[in-house]
Amino acid sequence: MDLLIWLGAILSALGLVGLVWCILRVAKAKRAGLKDDELRAVVHKTIPLNMGALMLSVLGLMIVIVGIFLG
Repeated sequence: MDLLIWLGAILSALGLVGLVWCILRVAKAKRAGLKDDELRAVVHKTIPLNMGALMLSVLGLMIVIVGIFLG
């Protein structure tokens, strides 16, 4: 069951890295002074990646909880 906990922790960490990357990507675009349409395009492209990273993080946390319950 320790394997489940570590696997879940790794998945959660990867999801967290993805979330931070999305934040930095949008912040960089905002600092670049892009026009409204260009900024919306960057945000629009980042949303699926953000949701995927969030899902990966949540999945990892669920695996950790299952590992704790089974252990």
